[in-house]
Amino acid sequence: MGLGYVGLPLAVALAKSVETIGFDVDKARIAELRGGYDRTGEIDSARLQATSLSLAGEVEDCLPADFYIVTVPTPIDAYNRPDLSIVRAASRTVGGMLSAAAAEGRRPIVIYESTVYPGVTEEVCGPILEEVSGLTCGHDFFLAYSPERINPGDREHTVDRITKVVSGQNDEVMERVAALYSKVTTGGVFRAASIRVAEAAKVIENAQRDINIAFMNEIAQIFGKMDISVWDVLAAANTKWNFLPFAPGLVGGHCIGVDPYYLSHRAEELGHDPRVILAGRATNDGMAAWVADRLHALRGGKVGKALVLGLTFKENVPDLRNSKVADLIAELSARGHEVTVHDPHADPAEAKHEYGLTLAPELPANSYDLVLLAVPHQDYIALGADVLRQSVAPGGTLADLKGVLAGKADWTL
Repeated sequence: MGLGYVGLPLAVALAKSVETIGFDVDKARIAELRGGYDRTGEIDSARLQATSLSLAGEVEDCLPADFYIVTVPTPIDAYNRPDLSIVRAASRTVGGMLSAAAAEGRRPIVIYESTVYPGVTEEVCGPILEEVSGLTCGHDFFLAYSPERINPGDREHTVDRITKVVSGQNDEVMERVAALYSKVTTGGVFRAASIRVAEAAKVIENAQRDINIAFMNEIAQIFGKMDISVWDVLAAANTKWNFLPFAPGLVGGHCIGVDPYYLSHRAEELGHDPRVILAGRATNDGMAAWVADRLHALRGGKVGKALVLGLTFKENVPDLRNSKVADLIAELSARGHEVTVHDPHADPAEAKHEYGLTLAPELPANSYDLVLLAVPHQDYIALGADVLRQSVAPGGTLADLKGVLAGKADWTL
C-alpha cells in the first residue's frame, strides 16, 4: 500500500521471493511504473522491467493476501502536529480487503512501516481495520510493525541490506513477519519487544539525528559571530575517535524534519515538556532565516539578483518533500532579492505545485549578485567553483552552504 520511496523498493525486493502486488492510489504513478519509469530514482528501468511485481491502481485488482504492508507517508500539518489522515485512509482501504482474505481461510497480518508515535498501530489503525472489515483484531487478522529505514539516494543502505526491525501482536505473528522480511534482506531481522517498542525505536532514530544536527547548526551560528569557520573546527574535532561526524545545514525531507514532532506531540499529550526535542526542531527550522540574514548582511543590506542552485531536500535525489531550501528562497525574497532557482534533479511541475517556484530549465548564463550553492548535487560539484563563479557579477558573492567548494567560495557556514 503506497509505492513511493519506501513502498516501491520493498515491493520489488519482496517480488523476488513471493507473489507481490504493489498498490497506489496515484494512477499516474502506476502508469509510469508500468512503463518502466520510477520518478523517485530508487529503482532503475531495467529492474522495473525485470520484476515480477504486479501493479494495481484499483482496489478490485488486489487479490486476497496473507500480508498487507502499509508504506504511506505520515506528514505534519501547518501547526507541526501529526497528520494521520493518509495512514487512516490506507487502513480503511486495507480494512475493505481483509474480509475476502479471511473468507479464504487466511489469517492476514497487516504490517505498518509508516513512521508514527508509539500506540498508533494498535490504538488508531487496528480499530479502523476492525470497523471497516467487521472482523476481530487478534483473532481474524493481526497487527505488526516494521519501521522503514529508507534513505533516499543511498545505494549502500538499501532495503535488501539493512537490519529490519520487526514486531508482532503475538509470538506467532512476530515469527511470520520475521520470516517474510528474512526473504528480503541479508542484514537480518531484529525482533523488538513489542509493536510500541518498534514504533518508538523508529521515531527516536530520526529525532536523535535532528538533535545532533541542531547542535552543529548552533555552533555554526556561534562560530560565525567569531569569524571562525565551522568546517575548520569540525575537521579538527573529527580527529577524535568518538566525535560524532554530524554537519550543519538545512534539515528538510520527510523524516528528520518531521518525525521528532510525532514524539513531541505524544509527549505533550502525556504531560511531559519535550524541551530537548523542540529546542532542536526550533534551531533547525530557523536555519533558513538565519542563512538569509547572513547573506543579506554580507551584501551590506543591498538587494539584487540571486541564483539558488538546488531545491531538493538533499543532494542527488529528486525528493522535494519539506525542502528547507524553499524556505530559504522565501526568506531571500522577503528581503527584496530577485531569486532564480535551478535544480537538475527536481521535477518542475512538482516545484511549481508545492512551492510556487518556476525552475530555470538550464543553468542560467546571466550575472548574479549572489550565487548560492544550496544543494551540492554532483552536477554542480563537477562544474567546480571556477565555473560557478562565472555567474557571479563583479563585486558579487559566491556562497557555499555545505562547504563543498574547498574554500573557493566567498561565504560558507
